[in-house]
Amino acid sequence: MMENDATHRSKEDFRFRDTRLCFTLPATLGDRGSTQPFERMRSPEDLGRWCVESGLLDRAPAVDEQKLAKAISLRESLQRIGESIATRRSPDLSDIAQVNVAASVEVIPQLSEDAASVRWVAGGVEAALSRVARDAVDLFSGSFRDRIRICANPKCQGLFVDESRPGLRRWCSMTTCGDQAKKARFRKKAHS
Repeated sequence: MMENDATHRSKEDFRFRDTRLCFTLPATLGDRGSTQPFERMRSPEDLGRWCVESGLLDRAPAVDEQKLAKAISLRESLQRIGESIATRRSPDLSDIAQVNVAASVEVIPQLSEDAASVRWVAGGVEAALSRVARDAVDLFSGSFRDRIRICANPKCQGLFVDESRPGLRRWCSMTTCGDQAKKARFRKKAHS
């Protein structure tokens, strides 16, 4: 399924486009700013599917309700830290501790057979979440920290890194929220 073809996506589809790895997990809660957010990780199987579709694991790991709850808890910690950084507030220490614990799971990089890519060897969903947490550690402490933004779509509130030269990007993705805003402006202008 083509990610940029929003007309053929369903709400269950995970969002991996136009964002850092560490923000793909928070994106599993759709329409975060609305009165009715949409949960994409409703079951342990959904988390296993996310691990594969994100490219973190070759096959779906064994996931139970407890691991799903830990993943959702990490997801919310990542969201809160990202929002804190974007709004220039201090993150909660318990959220930082949760990311640090998740990042501490050992994963081992292995060069692929064609020596063109890396696959990560480690056990299960914890290893996948460790890579997400390590990406967050890198982003939150790195040179793009000041480029972390919250989508201007009040229903979305997705996190993204503004890598545009002027640093004025407003939308998590131009193929979703940006396109919706552009269409709304066009409709408003047409009815004026």
